[in-house]
Amino acid sequence: MSLSIWLGALEQGLLWGAMVLGVYITFRVLNYADLTIDGSFTLGAAVATRLIFAGGNPWLATFLAVCAGAVAGLITGLLHTKLKIAPLLSGILVMIALYSINLRIMGQANLSLLRSDTIFTWMRHIHAGNAGPSLLGLAAVLLVSAGLYLFLQTELGMALRATGDNEQMIRSLGVNTDGTKLIGLAMGNALVAFSGGMVAQYQGFADIGMGIGMIIAGLASVIIGEALVGTLTLIRCLLAAVTGSIIYRAVIALVLQLGMPSTDLKLLTALIVIIALALPLFRERLGLKARRRERGEQIAQAERGNQSF
Repeated sequence: MSLSIWLGALEQGLLWGAMVLGVYITFRVLNYADLTIDGSFTLGAAVATRLIFAGGNPWLATFLAVCAGAVAGLITGLLHTKLKIAPLLSGILVMIALYSINLRIMGQANLSLLRSDTIFTWMRHIHAGNAGPSLLGLAAVLLVSAGLYLFLQTELGMALRATGDNEQMIRSLGVNTDGTKLIGLAMGNALVAFSGGMVAQYQGFADIGMGIGMIIAGLASVIIGEALVGTLTLIRCLLAAVTGSIIYRAVIALVLQLGMPSTDLKLLTALIVIIALALPLFRERLGLKARRRERGEQIAQAERGNQSF
């Protein structure tokens, strides 16, 4: 593979990094299976693209995309906490609703940013050259990671983490778990929409189907990163999410270079997640077999010792 392909995978991994961090917040920290992500990613892209297409400031458009994603997460949280709808179903309902909303925002299924100024155009104005997407993606990932690291160590952040670990215990201590869920879902979907807005400007268009399967891609990235980097500390958890995003995009680029049809990428992603989720079970079974074998050898040795007497 040429160097340009690896650099492209690095760029995409960094630009999708905010999305993976958003998935980490909902899936790992909050322990909430949030399918809103598929819709909020497209929502961020739709809002940013529509505003830029209308002549708006790209930075303001990106910020409003983040706000739109936060609102989507809040709606999912309200459906769950106030109407007592199951977490999975609440995310599905908002995701379905966002499909129509995104179409309304864009006005069509595909909206191009050809000849429009974007945040990447601004990078070229400051002579960043071809490194503009990588620099912006790196800056975004560092900013988001630092913000999450500081927030998750505050009293509110600790309450958010405790809600995901043991909701009943933290509620018995007087914490409003409904509030922490709303905050976590809003944060997670805001980051996903932020990534969607950047990706749309990077690609030069927004498409109504660009968010399909995004939750699986995010989970694959988180699981791959955790397997390689580990989860002993909060810093390593955040680093694992970003590392997994880059590695996942590199794997996709490698597979495409080997001739795999692009239409099979969703299948490949699903297989990666299945294998990664099944690994702990396989390790446990292998360890159990090894312990049984060791125990059998000890019993056999003891029997041979008794016979010698």
